[in-house]
Amino acid sequence: IWLGLIVITIINLYVAGRFNPMPEQSEKTSLDGFLSQTGLSYRALNTLLLAFIALASFVIASKGSAEWDTLLRFFYGEPFGKTDPIFNKDIGFYVFSLPFYILIRKGILVSFLFAGLVSIGWYFKEGTLQIIDDISKGEGGVASLPKFNITQNAKKHLFFLAGVILILIAWGYYLKIYGVLYSTQGPAFGASYTDVHIKILVFKLLAIISIGLALVLFINVVKFKKKLAWISGGIWVAAIMLLGTGLPMLVQKIIVKPNELAKESPYITHNITATREAYNLNKIKEVDFDVDDKLTSADLKKHNSTIQNIRIWDKRPLLQTYRQIQAIRLYYDFNDVDVDRYFIDGQYKQIMLSAREMVVSQLPAKANTWVNRHLTYTHGYGLAASPVNEITMEGLPHLLIKDLPPSSKIGTEIMRPEIYYGEQTNDYVLVNTKTKEFDYPKGDKNVYTTYQGKGGVFIKSLMRRILFSFEFMDPQIFFTNYLTSDSKIMYNRRIKKRASLLAPFLDYDRDPYLVVSEGRLFWMLDAYTTSNMYPYSRPTYGRFNKAVNYIRNSVKIIIDAYNGDVTFYLMDDKDPIAGTYAAIFPELFKPFSKMPAAFKKHIRYPKDLFEIQAGVYTTYHMMDPQVFYNQEDLWQIPDELYGESRQKMEPYYIILKLPGEKKEEFLLMLPFTPSEKDNMIGWLSARSDLPNYGNLLAYKLPKEKLIYGPMQIEARIDQQTEISRELTLWGQGGSRVIRGNLLAIPLSNSFIYVEPVYLEAQQEAGQPAPASPPGSASLEKPQRRQGIIPQRKRSRNAALPELKRVIVAFGNKIIMED
Repeated sequence: IWLGLIVITIINLYVAGRFNPMPEQSEKTSLDGFLSQTGLSYRALNTLLLAFIALASFVIASKGSAEWDTLLRFFYGEPFGKTDPIFNKDIGFYVFSLPFYILIRKGILVSFLFAGLVSIGWYFKEGTLQIIDDISKGEGGVASLPKFNITQNAKKHLFFLAGVILILIAWGYYLKIYGVLYSTQGPAFGASYTDVHIKILVFKLLAIISIGLALVLFINVVKFKKKLAWISGGIWVAAIMLLGTGLPMLVQKIIVKPNELAKESPYITHNITATREAYNLNKIKEVDFDVDDKLTSADLKKHNSTIQNIRIWDKRPLLQTYRQIQAIRLYYDFNDVDVDRYFIDGQYKQIMLSAREMVVSQLPAKANTWVNRHLTYTHGYGLAASPVNEITMEGLPHLLIKDLPPSSKIGTEIMRPEIYYGEQTNDYVLVNTKTKEFDYPKGDKNVYTTYQGKGGVFIKSLMRRILFSFEFMDPQIFFTNYLTSDSKIMYNRRIKKRASLLAPFLDYDRDPYLVVSEGRLFWMLDAYTTSNMYPYSRPTYGRFNKAVNYIRNSVKIIIDAYNGDVTFYLMDDKDPIAGTYAAIFPELFKPFSKMPAAFKKHIRYPKDLFEIQAGVYTTYHMMDPQVFYNQEDLWQIPDELYGESRQKMEPYYIILKLPGEKKEEFLLMLPFTPSEKDNMIGWLSARSDLPNYGNLLAYKLPKEKLIYGPMQIEARIDQQTEISRELTLWGQGGSRVIRGNLLAIPLSNSFIYVEPVYLEAQQEAGQPAPASPPGSASLEKPQRRQGIIPQRKRSRNAALPELKRVIVAFGNKIIMED
């Protein structure tokens, strides 16, 4: 790109110098005056101009270099096997080819605009282009524009450049014809009646008129026709204003608006079809779910596995509890709690687990040395894990994996508990040095170790030490005496960053989760292929900091917490975008069939994708254009209470036997309520277990009867006298009541609602506790005043939430028990 920009600019400068020689001596006086005012010689001014060209062109080209994947996707793009309804082109044209054409056209246009500006600057420097009069006020105080004097050859050159730019503008109008498929003018995203019947014709006419004006300018290069040029320019401007703006507005107001439903119905249908295909909603199996509220004890026995796996531990108080009872030392921290399932003692159990990671920034000030941060405290250690539904007598989680070194009750001994690569491993570390690495604390002493894996890069040569010192802006890497010929440096250890550096063209899930397999710790991370160029598909915003209107969970990633190995598995080989990247990088992806069976048991449908699909489905479950136009059956994701605040309900994992199925499976589900209403209208589930992974099921509830939604259950809990009184009583005297996730659990043809209740010590009055960001732990430093260390105040960070009660609602009954 940079070379092309330089070549175009140099050619134009050559033309400017070759066909526009220096002015006569009488004209050169003004140029000498200009040079004398700048204080620069003629040669110095030339050098500065050339330096500006090189630097400015490099800056412009560097922005275009970020589009490297657009070029590769154009050459390797695979067909989608589906066409758009207006131009009958394969979707691959819009996803792979159209962005490339837009990029090339934009790049060439910028190149010629830049060359034109440089040429004008060159002409001004050479005196070929001169300003005769400054801006001045004429009679009556009206400002008059300055007058220019330009040679005939320079004028021809600039006319030619303007003609080329107009050809590129005409190309832009042609590409805008396909851009109508992303229009927002109609009642649904995509080309509307006015776009199809008016704007396509207008863009074609504007492209032809622009080419016509370009031909006029080319004629002026050969023979100057001033009048023809002015008339053609006026026609071009008038066409843009009248055809490009006025005509579509007129048609929209007079023809479309009075008959909008009739005119727009075919295009609404296109939008519904494309959106459902782009988000994979067309694969949702919709089932009627008749709620009868006739749950019996026999039904409970039939669904015993579901009952035994109802999650009564909310991950937010559980994370706080893990930090209090399992962090062990102040330099350890738990960043997040993940939900997965394991076979334990022959039973299918839902487990919550969290990695114990090293956060060196939490070391005491005196211990926070370079050696400790980078050579000694190099890794986290082990994890904490507990069933979703078991507690101790004190209301704490029943730990299946705990302590240091980790003891395990899940049937697998943790042989390699070290975590060198994790969610909080932000700094580089040096291993196999003369300093032993801290492994884990044991009584009054510590256990030390030496790294035995294959992760990291050897740093034994002097040149590598110099380069890594510059890379991390840390001279200690060069000057330290602790390195040996076996020493390695580990960097890019944060797992999401590690994966994104290897495959920056993928979008990544926000929640990597820990997996215990064969005594080792691994991270599993979901990756997505996305696009914002799927025609007629409604875009969503906010999830990946960009607009997305096509998404597939095509890649599963496994990262070794000890060695840092990253393996990409192609989950959806029918996804054309994933297939394109597999063709570009043939060694990067492994087929899903090559994933070890132990990991296949732990793949789960990702929450980020499910939330996007659920959000779109609230509107796009409506298939009838008239119902869609009137938004008659709009749904919404319900709210729930957490603590004392109302918030949007999140999808939750659950072990459940679906209607008509023979065994329980691991699902992700979310209920829906009608727009602006609180009663439940349906629920969506995504299956995670093979061979049904990725199948979506939507259960539609009867509209003629009331099925309580989450906020209605929350309100009924508040109105239940005994429960309300007891919760109020607990909330006094330095305690705080936390009401956790409310789960709606479908059993047979009924729903039960389960909500855990936690109790934690409240902070003292007058001592507000600052909110800590996720993944951080607060360390209060005692401040000395007149030789007295004040007593540490209780804060919410030091509180230990205990699970005290469980509220269950079914039909008209609500009960809170131990």
